[in-house]
Amino acid sequence: MKQVIKIGTRESQLAVWQASLVQNLLKEKGFDSELIYIKSEGDIDIVTPLYELGVQGIFTKTLDAALLNKRVDIAVHSMKDLPTQLAEGTRLAAILKRATYRDVLVFKGDRNKIEKHLNTPFTKSHSPFTIATSSIRRKAQWLNRYPDDRIENLRGNVNTRLRKINENEWDGAIFAAAGIERINLRPENSIDLDWMLPAPAQGAIAIACRNEDEYAFNACQLLNDEATAICTKTERDFLRTLSGGCSTPISALAVINDNKIIFKGNLCSADGKQKLEIEKEASIENKIVLGITAGKQILENEQARKIISEIKNGK
Repeated sequence: MKQVIKIGTRESQLAVWQASLVQNLLKEKGFDSELIYIKSEGDIDIVTPLYELGVQGIFTKTLDAALLNKRVDIAVHSMKDLPTQLAEGTRLAAILKRATYRDVLVFKGDRNKIEKHLNTPFTKSHSPFTIATSSIRRKAQWLNRYPDDRIENLRGNVNTRLRKINENEWDGAIFAAAGIERINLRPENSIDLDWMLPAPAQGAIAIACRNEDEYAFNACQLLNDEATAICTKTERDFLRTLSGGCSTPISALAVINDNKIIFKGNLCSADGKQKLEIEKEASIENKIVLGITAGKQILENEQARKIISEIKNGK
């Protein structure tokens, strides 16, 4: 009898879309599968800001448990949600080809007014905007560029967050472009934030399995995109070297161009007043160390160590 691969997924529309994509790709490769729905703590608590929950893997640990107790065979994640240290007993089985990594601003009001604001950073010549996000990374980068603006907390799945924009007196909210585009919810009143570096591995979908499950691992390996795997590993190496997680404003992006990996990363203070940036490149042959080297170079700066220490101590 042919083995049916049980796919663990959260219940949000985006999570189900991602799991269904994996299911369809496995079907194309000749594998049968079924979706198993798992509710995560991150879905239950939609009020507390993510950085206040203080738990890495807030959206993944329930799926990890289901994986380890063999309720499911594979778990599908937005890769940016995955802790850099995977749950013991699990491994990455595949990383799908990355979608867009950009962040976008979904705004209310007149586009010209919004664009004027976006194009005049570091100035007090305009009225402060109120922007919503639960991401400390997005908050820090926004305040670094627009220090007079106000940031409000915004939690919930994509549908909930889009609805809340209209229910509150905000000028806009920040989303991952991939998330709203995958489920066809990106509104016309949205603008790419080309200047904002993404979260490490943003836009990529990861599949995890148990260490000993060779059947699931080999099936998923057929879906693996090597270029995306290289770039996301570089970004996550940078994050891990800085000992970062959901509560640390660390951004990273690696792209491959002409057989070279081009990397950009930054670390901000939580209030956005300080930002340390780094750019490096390496040949594909030296891909293993690029993210680690960039992280170590950032840590040579005393201010970087101070920022990380203050964030970890809740200051």
